[in-house]
Amino acid sequence: MAHFDIRSAKRPDPDQPMVDIANYVADYSVDSKEAYDTARYMLMDSLGCAMLAMKFPECVKHLGPVVPGANMTGGTRVPGTSHELDPVQAAYNIGVQVRWLDFNDTWLAAEWGHPSDNLGAILGVADWLSRKNVAEGKAPLTIRDVLTAAIKAHEIQGCYALKNSFNRVGLDHVILVRLASTAVATHMLGGSKEDIVNAVSHSWIDNGVLRTYRHAPNTGPRKSWAAGDACRRAVTHALNAVKGCVGYPSALTAKTWGFYDVAFKGKQFEFERPFGSYVMENVLFKISFPAEFHAQTAVEAALKLHSAVAGKLDQIERIELETQEAGVRIIDKTGPLANYADRDHCLQYMVAVPLIFGRLTADDYNDNVAADPRIDALRDKMVVKENPDFTRDYFDPDKRYIGNSVQVFFKDGSSTDKVSIDYPIGHRKRRAEGIPVLLQKFEDAIGGHLSLRRSKAILELCRDTARFEATPVHEFMALFAQ
Repeated sequence: MAHFDIRSAKRPDPDQPMVDIANYVADYSVDSKEAYDTARYMLMDSLGCAMLAMKFPECVKHLGPVVPGANMTGGTRVPGTSHELDPVQAAYNIGVQVRWLDFNDTWLAAEWGHPSDNLGAILGVADWLSRKNVAEGKAPLTIRDVLTAAIKAHEIQGCYALKNSFNRVGLDHVILVRLASTAVATHMLGGSKEDIVNAVSHSWIDNGVLRTYRHAPNTGPRKSWAAGDACRRAVTHALNAVKGCVGYPSALTAKTWGFYDVAFKGKQFEFERPFGSYVMENVLFKISFPAEFHAQTAVEAALKLHSAVAGKLDQIERIELETQEAGVRIIDKTGPLANYADRDHCLQYMVAVPLIFGRLTADDYNDNVAADPRIDALRDKMVVKENPDFTRDYFDPDKRYIGNSVQVFFKDGSSTDKVSIDYPIGHRKRRAEGIPVLLQKFEDAIGGHLSLRRSKAILELCRDTARFEATPVHEFMALFAQ
């Protein structure tokens, strides 16, 4: 006869990682000018990415209410559209827009991810709440409030990513978008520390989605809307928590049934540093190329070699690519590439295009460009290997480099120089070089979708830091409405 271990039903104290998040979100005062400056650029860049995504029908079809007609007058505006939605569905919409082209900011460590994905939830809540407050005679939220929430969301997602690899247990990094967004959205809605803990516990109980859609042979466009889905779930948890829905204090540590035992092989989370503003200050911007970030410096290196090889493509014997361990694991991909999502996560494809054409744009992942036989011909000649120095510098907290090198060898025995680049233009160490390019990216993006009048008004506002940060969220979002 089986004997069962009968455990006490007494509810334990909340797991410490959940308490730490609640204390940080509710109590920490951000005093870093660099963090706020970087957050301002991040917000602009993310909205620019959203406007660029509007050119792609596959993105646009995800936008709008969950069913036709389920609009909400006075709800959250979806940038670049006429939609007004409830904050839950708006979080999905905005998250999809920001993430669609794989062109928003990035964070790389034991886990990877895109902290600006959290703007789906932050703006989804902020615009609706600001409009609601004004209608009730209360003060609206300001852009400064949005930036503060973003700094904290970046920090939660990024600090968890430093030492905890969810990808190694098969889970997708958007689990951390849901975590961070749940915490800050609950606080934005007026939730207490207890509410934040409760909401975060629900986020962990959700477990995580599988990374299946990011890897061969199943790579597909879900990776472009997965973060929006995480934002949508986060706002749901936040709204439920402030209504008083109970939480689950040992969501992480419960024996057998908790996240650690079910999904993390019994390991507890590890942390490199306390929460502050480190992640926003060090976040990586994708400025020049819409490409998976582990390949950014490889694309830059390939562009440097374009003039030396474009006229000699038929004379190439092999191309040697060196990258970090993570790059080998994520984007070293051979064989047929089925779709856009396959191509923008293939290191060889992202190197072949600039070698041939001297460019890499979002349109270069489309079927018409991919049909050029020269691309796959070059891919077949590429050899990818890990460079241990690139891997070491990748994990160094004082560097956070993302190195790659490219060298082309010809049939006559000659070769190009080996072009090695340690960190891309979007890295903190290249901010002075990168910010003017980022601002031009933003200007071109909004000018390509919004009217001249609206684009001019947005640019003038963004150039005046004090006025920008003091602007009510609903007034700012109105500038993007169609």
